[in-house]
Amino acid sequence: MADNNAKAQSLTARVLTIATVWAVIALVVIAVLISTLYRNNAERAFREVLLARLYNLINSVSVGEDGQLGGEVQLGDLGFSQPDSGLYWIADIVDGDDTDRLTSPSMGTLQIDVPSAGEIPFNARYERFYPTIDSNGHEIVVAETEIVLEGGTIARFRVTGSQHAVDGDVAAFSHRLYLYLGLFGVLSVFVNGFAILYGLRPLDAVKRALEDIRTGKTETLTGHFPREIVPLAAEVNALIDNNKRIVERARMQVGNLAHSLKTPIAVLLNETRGMKPEQATLVSEQARAMQQQVQHYLDRARIAAQQNSLLVRTDTAEVLERLTRVMRRLNPDTEFDLALPEGAPQLAMEQHDVEEILGNLLENAAKWANGKVSITAEAPEKIRSGSGQRPLMDILIDDDGPGMPEDQLEEALKRGKRLDESKPGTGLGLSIVSEIAGEYKGAFKLERSALGGLRARLSLPVAVR
Repeated sequence: MADNNAKAQSLTARVLTIATVWAVIALVVIAVLISTLYRNNAERAFREVLLARLYNLINSVSVGEDGQLGGEVQLGDLGFSQPDSGLYWIADIVDGDDTDRLTSPSMGTLQIDVPSAGEIPFNARYERFYPTIDSNGHEIVVAETEIVLEGGTIARFRVTGSQHAVDGDVAAFSHRLYLYLGLFGVLSVFVNGFAILYGLRPLDAVKRALEDIRTGKTETLTGHFPREIVPLAAEVNALIDNNKRIVERARMQVGNLAHSLKTPIAVLLNETRGMKPEQATLVSEQARAMQQQVQHYLDRARIAAQQNSLLVRTDTAEVLERLTRVMRRLNPDTEFDLALPEGAPQLAMEQHDVEEILGNLLENAAKWANGKVSITAEAPEKIRSGSGQRPLMDILIDDDGPGMPEDQLEEALKRGKRLDESKPGTGLGLSIVSEIAGEYKGAFKLERSALGGLRARLSLPVAVR
């Protein structure tokens, strides 16, 4: 879940996605806008050409003595001479018959529907433009006007142009426009990605600096950071300093409390020398139990004060090897086998606490073993930073002793519970191990061992890399 959230909340992906979506939207809007403006300009230019040809036609036609239209028309485009080209011109007399009509050679026998002035009115200059379809099905645009010629003759003049030519020109322009803008958009995505990755590179430096802090290489966030990240680095350093002050203050208070309680307990133990044996034994046992209880809760307070510290590290292999050597010297008749994984990770715990709980378990195993104790450390498969919970490493301590019935495994972890009064002890050892492991968000439980005796499974938090 944490990894999925990290992917979903990637700053690089978020910025790149927003930049890409914005670039695509902007390019689409720009493409549509430019294409529309080009079409409007193309159609306006097309109408201006038609209008120029229309007045060229008017200037080329006159009324003869017989009242018929005549003249030599040259509009400068061979399309007016080619049949079915979509380029036509027509000059006729209003209210005249078909004999009072001049047409371009391209017209042939084609007919063009002319809408009434009511459907498409003339403008203030007595001109109008309208789309229509000739008898061969070509879409054309007509420029039309009516002029009073010599002798009061009213003539109608029309010049047409092919709508397909305009559409083809706009389509070709739009195709090139979309192609170039598409290439520009793809290039922009790569440039944006490079700019974003380059701009976020200082965050990688911050990440490496934080990793150095977690691994104990340094105690402060140091480096050359951009102006925007400097306040963040300062706040992180302030947080680390505050955390260190809290730890030191807690340790000092623990030391002061331990020192203040040491004398009263020592006085009680000293007073037992002048008491009757029965009373002395009772007071002495209770005083020592109180001493252990006080030390236990002082340790819990110390752990609570520093368990979230970023700088707490303990070398697992070093502690286990040292404790195993000590146990071999103290128990020469017992075989101690130690199996460590290659590159055993560090524990995110205070070394004193690791030594106390492991020493407790090794002493207990040696006490009950018939001749063999096995210590095995099992590292987690993946150790990564960024998750909400630290990975745990299992440490297994097995003995070949008599073991313990299943129904007594949980009972043995209760404070002060001694299941065998023949062995020395206060019954606090296993409960202390369980409570210290719990304080570090770890776990401890007893199981049946493959050696035939008891297995102590200790799960402790690993320092992330």
